[in-house]
Amino acid sequence: MKLKRNKFILLFFVFSLLVLSVNLYAKKRGADLLITKTDGQQIEGELITVKPNSLLLLDNEGKVVSVDIEEIKVIRRVVKRSEVWKGIQIGGFIGAVAGALLFIASEKDKVGFLPIAMFASPTIIVGVAIGASIGGMVSVAVADKTIHLEGMTDSETRKAMGKLRKKARIRDYK
Repeated sequence: MKLKRNKFILLFFVFSLLVLSVNLYAKKRGADLLITKTDGQQIEGELITVKPNSLLLLDNEGKVVSVDIEEIKVIRRVVKRSEVWKGIQIGGFIGAVAGALLFIASEKDKVGFLPIAMFASPTIIVGVAIGASIGGMVSVAVADKTIHLEGMTDSETRKAMGKLRKKARIRDYK
């Protein structure tokens, strides 16, 4: 009995390390933005910093581009695949735990209960599928943001730029 408990604790720590180590990257990246200017031109790149009157972006070719805030019509945050994948992983893990708990609750009184059989259980497989689907959809919904600057007042624009500053690589640019 003690051996089973030790294996479960070890398995829990391994899964915890895998799930929680995603946030340990050393380099912080800025948000990927797609900016549509008032003349229709589109610029895509990583947000470096938010200046008082402009945004600095690092485009796909590695050039730094400055875009005047007065010329911006729409700012759209591009959802990265890694963000969606992270949501799928977390949702799948939560679904697997929920499925395992349901399996244990339904099978604990049966004779010949094998913990190894739990991993091939339909409750866990369905739990992982449902959890991963929900996690992917939630990550897309949370990450997909659009800011319509055209028609905003100056105070609304400053407030929107303040929120966008939190997503920049360099937050406190003076």
